[in-house]
Amino acid sequence: MAGFVDTSEFRNGLKIEIDGEPFVIEYFQHVKPGKGSAFVRTKIRSLLSGRMLEPTMKSGDKVGVPDIEQKDMEYLYNSGDEYYFMEKKTFEQTFITEKVLGDAKNFLKENTPVEVLYWNGKAISVGLPNSVDLKVVKCDPGVRGDTVSGAMKPATLETGFTVNVPLFINEGDVLKIDTREGGKYLTRVATAG
Repeated sequence: MAGFVDTSEFRNGLKIEIDGEPFVIEYFQHVKPGKGSAFVRTKIRSLLSGRMLEPTMKSGDKVGVPDIEQKDMEYLYNSGDEYYFMEKKTFEQTFITEKVLGDAKNFLKENTPVEVLYWNGKAISVGLPNSVDLKVVKCDPGVRGDTVSGAMKPATLETGFTVNVPLFINEGDVLKIDTREGGKYLTRVATAG
């Protein structure tokens, strides 16, 4: 553990350690009731399993700061359920299992730059760019004259992930996909052909 942090220093995105497990603060609220002592409501997500907890802590409580290192890496390939990454400076390689990656695997294609978090020397999670450009490999053709406003259809991307897109999208188009909200279509980057 790399020290302690007081509840007054909490902020969204802060990494803390509770009972020997690293967490990231997703939400916090300082509460000062009329009677009794102040406390902090939090929502924290485990960096190991992804589970969410909602502990309440007394104001002034201290929690551990995990020994976390962040490295800029690049996605290389996957073999079975292991996804391999390489550090850009040292060419050192590591892998993360599909279970630990979770939904991030839906947005990984070769050479995607990522931030890999290490805890106690072990790779535990991947930070994706806010958006990625992925090619459509399968979708129904758009029907000319079908101009229903806001109508969507499913499209399968080169990573195997399926996303809802507007009717004018065709196979071969390259799309910008938002990685933060579970994969949402943002815009068409390039057209097929």
